[in-house]
Amino acid sequence: MRTAPSGPAPTTRHEPTHRTSPAGVAAMLGSGLSNQIGAATGSLAFPVLGPVGVVAVRQYVAAAVLLAVGRPALRSFTWWQWRPVILLAVVFGTMNLSLYTAIDRVGLGLAVTLEFLGPLAIALAATRRRVDVLCALLATAGVVILMRPQPSTDYVGMGSGLLGAACWASYILLNRTVGSRVPGAQGTAAAALLSALTFLPVGLYVVLRHPPTIASLGYAVAAGVLASAVPYLVDLFTLRHVPAAAFGLFMSVNPVLAALVGWIGLGQGLGWIDGAAIGAVVGANVLSIATSRR
Repeated sequence: MRTAPSGPAPTTRHEPTHRTSPAGVAAMLGSGLSNQIGAATGSLAFPVLGPVGVVAVRQYVAAAVLLAVGRPALRSFTWWQWRPVILLAVVFGTMNLSLYTAIDRVGLGLAVTLEFLGPLAIALAATRRRVDVLCALLATAGVVILMRPQPSTDYVGMGSGLLGAACWASYILLNRTVGSRVPGAQGTAAAALLSALTFLPVGLYVVLRHPPTIASLGYAVAAGVLASAVPYLVDLFTLRHVPAAAFGLFMSVNPVLAALVGWIGLGQGLGWIDGAAIGAVVGANVLSIATSRR
């Protein structure tokens, strides 16, 4: 397999266009839905494995799947290629651990909504249109309502969600860099492998302290496929053809998907205020995509 040159990679072939195609929208929607279903499924293993154990299994499964698909030529990687790959590996593990900690403490809908602040920050930083600023502000208002302080507010859980937001923003930027420097899915596969290796001691500790059941392992493995392997691969190729601002704003659909999956799959209902806030997030997303075709 060929490798990227040792100098800066050319950007003309991989620079995304300024229009968001229907195929790109479908890919991002499918990735988000897979991610939320996987997150909800993984949470079912919390009573046995805990968030850390579920994340460890997720990392192993993601690495196995991505290595089979990407088949990275690790020995041919240059340091110019390894640098973003290593950073992406750190982000993989931290992002998943912070998200699952938040899900365990504050629920799926709120955890994912807090994590969405990362893509929203990318959208605000990358936009050049006033309408995108308006859309981002509208989405922010919805997020603020969803995370409003209440007597039962869990600040550790909210802090974990905010850490996940920082990791998700880093994931978007690093995945674009890895995709431009390493051919195919090799870079993502290599990052998943490094992340899985760092979780080996964690997995061993969890197994010794809390022997897993067949059901808990099944939930964790399903989470690894749905919430790690599938989104990583889809996002890798989507980010090559979709502008960073459009990708970040479209990810506002994730709180909606999380709320629906949490309600249907986990019995986590929402009040009308939360529903209105989610509607504001969706409205911002729809407006941004509709106007991006001009």
